[in-house]
Amino acid sequence: MEKEPITVNGLEKLKQELIFLKEKKRPEIVAAIAEARSHGDLKENAEYHAAKEQQSHNEGRIQEVEDIIARANVIDVTKISNDGKVIFGSSVFLQNLDTNEKINYKIVGKDEADLKQKLLYFKSPIGKGLIGKNKGDLVEVNTPAGVKNFEIIDVKYI
Repeated sequence: MEKEPITVNGLEKLKQELIFLKEKKRPEIVAAIAEARSHGDLKENAEYHAAKEQQSHNEGRIQEVEDIIARANVIDVTKISNDGKVIFGSSVFLQNLDTNEKINYKIVGKDEADLKQKLLYFKSPIGKGLIGKNKGDLVEVNTPAGVKNFEIIDVKYI
């Protein structure tokens, strides 16, 4: 069982999702199945089959989340002294040298990654290119969209 790195915030979100799936979603699905069952013939009952499928998806996600939590290796960067190095959980402030755009990312695990929220998976092309680099470094990253050049302006452990 391979440990999966996760931030404190990411673990908390997974725990909240698990509570929601077990305590809210599961009873709703059970009620929908009971309601569909009361309509009679199950062979031709689309509501029943849809509710059973929803139950299957929900139970699968519950197992998945429980597995992630069991394998979680929680990394709290606020307890690590900041030496300017990009590590898992750090927030990286960059300047794109090609477009002059300033952007920042937090380096996170697979289940937390969300580019819209600037949460970058540590095994993504940019994540891999940044890990281990230091504040002030110039970084060239090969991405599916082509080569990108960045300067690391700052690294924060927040």
